[in-house]
Amino acid sequence: MSARYFYGWNVVAATFVMALFTFGLGFYGLTVYVATLQRLHGWSASTVSAPVTVYYVAGALLTTAIGSVYERFGPRLVVVGASVVMAGGIMALGLVTRPWQLYPVFLVMAVGWGSMSGAAINIILAPWFERRRGLAVSVAFNGATLGGVTVAPVLIPLIAVLGFTRALVIAGLVSFGAVIAVAAAVMRRGPEALGLGPDGEAAPSAVAAPGVAAARRWRGDALRTWRFWSVSAPFALGLAAQVGVLTHLVALVTPAVDAGGAARAVGTTTAAALIGRLLTGIVVDRLNRRAVASATLVIQMLGLAVLTWLPSATAVYVGCALFGLGVGNLTTLPGLILAVEWPRERFSALVGLAVAINQFTFAFGPSLVGVIRDRVGGDALALAACATLQALAAVMILLGPGRPPPSRS
Repeated sequence: MSARYFYGWNVVAATFVMALFTFGLGFYGLTVYVATLQRLHGWSASTVSAPVTVYYVAGALLTTAIGSVYERFGPRLVVVGASVVMAGGIMALGLVTRPWQLYPVFLVMAVGWGSMSGAAINIILAPWFERRRGLAVSVAFNGATLGGVTVAPVLIPLIAVLGFTRALVIAGLVSFGAVIAVAAAVMRRGPEALGLGPDGEAAPSAVAAPGVAAARRWRGDALRTWRFWSVSAPFALGLAAQVGVLTHLVALVTPAVDAGGAARAVGTTTAAALIGRLLTGIVVDRLNRRAVASATLVIQMLGLAVLTWLPSATAVYVGCALFGLGVGNLTTLPGLILAVEWPRERFSALVGLAVAINQFTFAFGPSLVGVIRDRVGGDALALAACATLQALAAVMILLGPGRPPPSRS
């Protein structure tokens, strides 16, 4: 019997496009916005970092409820609406002339970010895949990494040619116009709409979707266990360090390279992230996922060490490459670990909770790096602080239990 093509891979492709532009403009693009705002207005690193923290905190708060939003309205409607809001926020960012204006603009952007970032990717794909979820999620998240390779570096010359305002208008309209198109054409609630089950298998017996009360109870149960915190806490610390570095990356590497070199450094970081995530996606379903996460953090620490102690153009690219190898995996692995350590019916509730905690914590990464840079006047201490957080995370992730708890409704 010949294998039939599974429509779930179309959903992976659509989610890939969503991640490409959401992360390209809403995550990796932040380093470009921060550096440009500092250059245009002479604002300090901490002045432009604080609104970014608000952005991530607001996105985290939305992420705690995003599973229920997707359950109620379906991915097509949620992604279309979030794309409109995200595009509007990005275009408004180009009109900012006072520091206080950054806060409402980033709050608008946070609605789109919280609705289409890491938790959303896991939630959209969860109904479609079970056996091959690791590969499917990794492929979709590679769209996020490719956004850093292509979208964020292109912003730098685009701003230089067109100016900040016009560049962001074009970026917002083109990018999220594409997301709206693929969401409307491809995204569906799940394989049951096609008479199939996960991975294209025969449809299982109908099971009632968990209600809001059940999801709330599952989240409460998880918060009282080390099993859950041993996933969420280390990734929260590791991502705080990672996001802090990424947000200030252009400013951090500019002393050693010119503007073109800064764009290449961002591209090098995200190209390495693409490679790292793809390789991990191929093998992660056969490996201990906690060990993979710990190794990822150690590699990033090596990259930070190179950036700290070897301030030359070559060292910048080498350090960015090592650091980048782990960038994609730190957003992919929490959901993959939860998927094997918790019952399937709890996944959407718990991945939304974990991502929200992670985002709330890493929201303070940009401000941490910005304050240290302003107070000390150098970058070495900021990078050392980030490396310390990652070392702690690398140890903590290995201390969690591996066997899943019994399923309990």
